Amino acid sequence: MSEVAYTAGFYRELTPAMLELAALGKSTLTTQATTPLAMCELGCGRGVSTNVLAAANPHSQFYATDFNPAHIVEARALANAAGSKNVHFFDSSFAEFLDEPSLPQFDIIALHGILSWINEANRRTIVAFIAKHLKPGGLAYVSYNSMPGWSSAAPLRRLMMEFGSLHADSAFTRLGKSLDMLSKLKEANARYFAASPGVAERLEKFKTQNKNYLVHEFMNEDWHPFYHKDVAREFSEAKLNFLCSAHLLDHVDALNMTEAQRNFLNEIEDIALRETTRDYIVNQQFRRDIFIKGAVPLGLFPARERWQEARFALSINRADAPTKVTGGLGEAAMQQEVYGPFLDALASGPKTLRAMQAVPGIAELGWARIIQALLVLVGSGHVQPCLDEKNDGKRRESTRRFNRAVMENARHSADIQALASPVTGGGIGVDRFEQLFLLARLNKQADVPAFVWQILSMLGQRLLREGVAIETPEQNLEELRTRHATFLEKRLPVFEQLGLT
Repeated sequence: MSEVAYTAGFYRELTPAMLELAALGKSTLTTQATTPLAMCELGCGRGVSTNVLAAANPHSQFYATDFNPAHIVEARALANAAGSKNVHFFDSSFAEFLDEPSLPQFDIIALHGILSWINEANRRTIVAFIAKHLKPGGLAYVSYNSMPGWSSAAPLRRLMMEFGSLHADSAFTRLGKSLDMLSKLKEANARYFAASPGVAERLEKFKTQNKNYLVHEFMNEDWHPFYHKDVAREFSEAKLNFLCSAHLLDHVDALNMTEAQRNFLNEIEDIALRETTRDYIVNQQFRRDIFIKGAVPLGLFPARERWQEARFALSINRADAPTKVTGGLGEAAMQQEVYGPFLDALASGPKTLRAMQAVPGIAELGWARIIQALLVLVGSGHVQPCLDEKNDGKRRESTRRFNRAVMENARHSADIQALASPVTGGGIGVDRFEQLFLLARLNKQADVPAFVWQILSMLGQRLLREGVAIETPEQNLEELRTRHATFLEKRLPVFEQLGLT
């Protein structure tokens, strides 16, 4: 779907430190994210994730390709604006990229949202690419729509394509006409909607979702939800073995399955079949798999040493930390006596696990509960794994340039909603107004809300309150002052600890 640009998202699972932590959770030897790495993203879209990672990891090299040349023009422009010298973008097809002579051997090869939207020939090429270019011990991250979670909604997507194919208009027009027809079908009481729980709700949600996303997700010629076992079989041809999920909450079985379900699953010896069966238990719709080319277990003491040296940081305001987490079984309470000490310890700044173990209430939990608590906190997004403290300053120079470029872009666009952190080596979600508040501070503006309103008013834009546009300039400025006060209290202290300021 090269006629429509994809969304400009940052995908946290691609972060080398996140992938390293996931592997550490399985006590498996991997190259540490603090050392110089070579990483490749296949199907990088507009290149936001790769650009963020390049800025936050200047000690490593990043390569990425996307078949849509407009995506690559945009990705290169952002890299140039940020002065990033360690990122290389190509507009090659997968087949062309397979034999690209300038490529090194990679420690990480990542595909986010690609596998389910390409044909079999491209999938074979990707497997060949990984076989040729991934180092022994390297990680391959691949996400895809999965079965059986998509079994009820797949017919909905098929009709969207069929209705769209009746028109020779733009992709957006075809999308709109398809959704109109599906709404009429639902209003005509088609029994499919009654027999397929959640489909009617999904159709209603389409009306408010990003149209670029919907076109790429549902109007693409190729669309294939997979069973995990089939994906594992294909990737085994590149000498890859399944390691674990990149979604760390998947590592905590108690959040996702009952005791009876866990006991049943443990009876299945074949790993690929066990993972596929687990997808039936939780009705998985989207998988984030990490495969490894040669798995070497870490011994008990080396694994423990890596955990203790691992550094973590809060990415939320301590006072706003949720008291519940959502897994496959629904919401679960986060016990204050378990999670509170970690949040309290990190409220004053990033710390290693070794340092946190000196905090009252943490060491007493015991090793297994400490690791599970960290997996839950990182998996839920409250806490981020970090790179080494001694090189924060070196990384700060490249992230400052990149973040300045993104904040300048926020003057006219809300597309990019992430900044690069020299502390975590990844991206942190920062919305457009927060970026403009930071830009005003960077430019030493005395009246930050007035600076932001001047930008918006020049573009004829107004703020929304509960979905309704605010009318007068005075009311817009008042709303900005309210939001800025909240920003100063809750968000700025977090951003400062993460090196975004």
